[in-house]
Amino acid sequence: MDDVVSQFVTSSLMGSGQFCTNPGLVILIRAPGVEEFVGAVSQEFMATPPGTLLSKGVAVGLQQGIQALQKAGAKQVTEDGVVDAGRYCRPNTLLTVSGAEFLKAPHELQTEAFGNAALFVIADDLNQACAVIDELEGNLTGCVYSANDGRDDVSYLRVADHLRPKVGRLLNDKMPTGVAVSPAMNHGGPYPATGHPGFTAVGIPASLHRFAALQCFDGVRVHRLPEILHDKNPGGRAWRYVDGAWTRADIESQ
Repeated sequence: MDDVVSQFVTSSLMGSGQFCTNPGLVILIRAPGVEEFVGAVSQEFMATPPGTLLSKGVAVGLQQGIQALQKAGAKQVTEDGVVDAGRYCRPNTLLTVSGAEFLKAPHELQTEAFGNAALFVIADDLNQACAVIDELEGNLTGCVYSANDGRDDVSYLRVADHLRPKVGRLLNDKMPTGVAVSPAMNHGGPYPATGHPGFTAVGIPASLHRFAALQCFDGVRVHRLPEILHDKNPGGRAWRYVDGAWTRADIESQ
């Protein structure tokens, strides 16, 4: 758990939370260890000095976003410490809301709090978590952390089935801020993440192919990938673009 806490805090507070792939909304399923996880993240947020925001407008907008989330039912679990009055900054802020409360006001609880703030939605079970996902607007990325031994693959497939249409880039077991400029990377997503689901700001030729419904799988385990993305070319007839060249050959594993 400590490793995931560290990964999340680093990703969430990188650049004072001003990366467009900042993990600002996290869905947790209520289970033993969840409260401990929330508490650990809260402590790390409060122990980390807040970064500098881009402008006064960003600082004001962040505060207004946090207040809107609280008005919609979110509870702040971090304490506001002293901030440097000589620069634009706000305390690192973590909020929580139950899955049931989120489903009562899904639009309001997706109010953007651009900056060093995050909202944890704690769902009662997998069914409620999927219902929360169904209410999400379009996003650039969606990350799923799951067991490494395959015991929750069935649950993963349910979550991924609901999440895949909502995001441009689907990740497994890694945070969304690791964006690489490569042909395989899609940095777009369904509206309102971008104006068109095929738009992407990074990657050549991906950034030029703006009229295709691009989907990106980042770190997704091989047995969870569509068959066309396996190393072995299914049927041996499909053309695939690999390492800058079109080929029908199987991919040789390194």
